[in-house]
Amino acid sequence: MQKGVMFLSLKNDALRIIDSAITAALPDTAVKKALQDLKLSGGRLILISIGKAAWSMAKAASDILGDKLDDGIVITKYDHSMGHLPNIRIYEAGHPIPDDNSFAATEQVINIVSGLSPEDQVLFLISGGGSALFEKPLVSKETLEDVTKQLLASGADIVEINTIRKRLSAVKGGKFAKLCEPAEVFSVVLSDIIGDPLDMIASGPAYPDDSTCEQALEIIDRYKIKVSDEVERLLKIETPDTITNVTTRITGSVTQLCAAAEKTCRELGYEPIVLTASLNCEAREAGSFLASIAQYHNSSNKSLAFIAGGETVVHLKGSGKGGRNQELALSAALGISELNNVAVFSIGSDGTDGPTDAAGGYVDNNTSKLLDEKGVSIFEFLENNDAYNALKACDGLIITGPTGTNVNDLSVLLIKR
Repeated sequence: MQKGVMFLSLKNDALRIIDSAITAALPDTAVKKALQDLKLSGGRLILISIGKAAWSMAKAASDILGDKLDDGIVITKYDHSMGHLPNIRIYEAGHPIPDDNSFAATEQVINIVSGLSPEDQVLFLISGGGSALFEKPLVSKETLEDVTKQLLASGADIVEINTIRKRLSAVKGGKFAKLCEPAEVFSVVLSDIIGDPLDMIASGPAYPDDSTCEQALEIIDRYKIKVSDEVERLLKIETPDTITNVTTRITGSVTQLCAAAEKTCRELGYEPIVLTASLNCEAREAGSFLASIAQYHNSSNKSLAFIAGGETVVHLKGSGKGGRNQELALSAALGISELNNVAVFSIGSDGTDGPTDAAGGYVDNNTSKLLDEKGVSIFEFLENNDAYNALKACDGLIITGPTGTNVNDLSVLLIKR
């Protein structure tokens, strides 16, 4: 097979794996299955759906429940709504930093769950991104934005970030469930956090909080986050550790994403190896690790696919543009540059990687040479956290648009023989 044809084949394989994995992780079927356990009580039924997959989850619920829904609100990221839903108001808001639309939409949610009776029910659909989209802060907008930006730039993981967020909020850390009392809450969760910790997904608005004030203060100290006396005071207030009005169902996770990728890799002729569904390290370290696996297996006479799911982090040092998946892919490019017919790609299942329009990035053993010819130094672009523009220069951006799901990231190394 000619070299150019081989590179095209590798990228086509990558795109097929991405498409099948995301399709398998869409929440429609899972939400419908979870709703089989919903026993209607005869009172009012209110739907609240928050997160990047909020519209898709609400659509699945609406298809089943129809006019049984008395009222509803969807809060999702900008450009993630896909049209009108009966009896449901749809709001789009800021992510990963909450904005005025986040606050206004959350106030509307609080209004419609206030004053419910014991016979009423709240169907609460949660997906990743809910932490920013569903927010009533206990501090000023400016203070919340400052603390959030510091945490995102520090290299703190999502669990650590949410440990802080929930203490600065009137709806996170189980507080929303308290606002719904005495009504019962049936919560359906699409997990975007490794291990499916229900108190951390979207900062656990309807689940008891397992984190402590001591942990919150330690996170602030470890990452050297500068906070005001007001924030420090709130971090010392414990969140609800007991909630009695919520039933919860988890509908999907990164394990499902990896399993779908594994199936497609096998169909494409690769021998798939799932390395982990709990990848959690610096993005560029993960890229370097996948490249080192490629180096070890480069002499293999059979096609191999190494699959990893999870969520890496980026420690921002530069002023460039990118996201963790793009940085992971770009960091692998140097390590695979001397190999034969090897590719690495990494994507966010929600279709958004960092503050960009890309889902992630793709590189193969020709990428480094292409960038050299264009005068692009991979090392310099990584140091400036500018993976987006480096990958754009070699047609390495993966752009899917909003996918309708959100179950962590998928990173894959392909060795084609």
